[in-house]
Amino acid sequence: MPTEEELREALDRVAIGDVLVQSLTAAVSLGFRRVSREARDLRQARLAIEALRALEPVLREGGVEEQVVRDLEQARVNLQLAFAKAVSEEEATPAEEGREQPRAAAEPAPRREEPAGEDEGAAETAEPAGEGEAAPEEAAPEEAAPEPGAGGGRGDEEAGGGR
Repeated sequence: MPTEEELREALDRVAIGDVLVQSLTAAVSLGFRRVSREARDLRQARLAIEALRALEPVLREGGVEEQVVRDLEQARVNLQLAFAKAVSEEEATPAEEGREQPRAAAEPAPRREEPAGEDEGAAETAEPAGEGEAAPEEAAPEEAAPEPGAGGGRGDEEAGGGR
């Protein structure tokens, strides 16, 4: 069993950036699970998107490798697309089945905007609508999410995993 001093030394070697990357990687995986039909919870998916969006610049400023931050950005963009598709499905399903719309789907999806200075529009920024502010219309479902298996060779559930 390690001594208290050995534990302190081990903690001193842990970088906060590494902890954040691991946490955000878990948030991506959970976010994709929360947009799935089996475990849909759009509030939780939105929280994952917003956490990623908020911490991307912090990771850059904190010296996390640029490729790792870009991978997280791409995972966020893919999650935003899956979120938009899930919202569209939720809006269509109640009308077809005569059910009430689930509360989580009634919230506006995070907006996608092109950040300044990004090449090829690879990453999009999600910004929720503020109090009393309307979110823009969602993209049509065919524009909102790529077909399963598309997306740069990564499966949606595994995007950002293994880092």
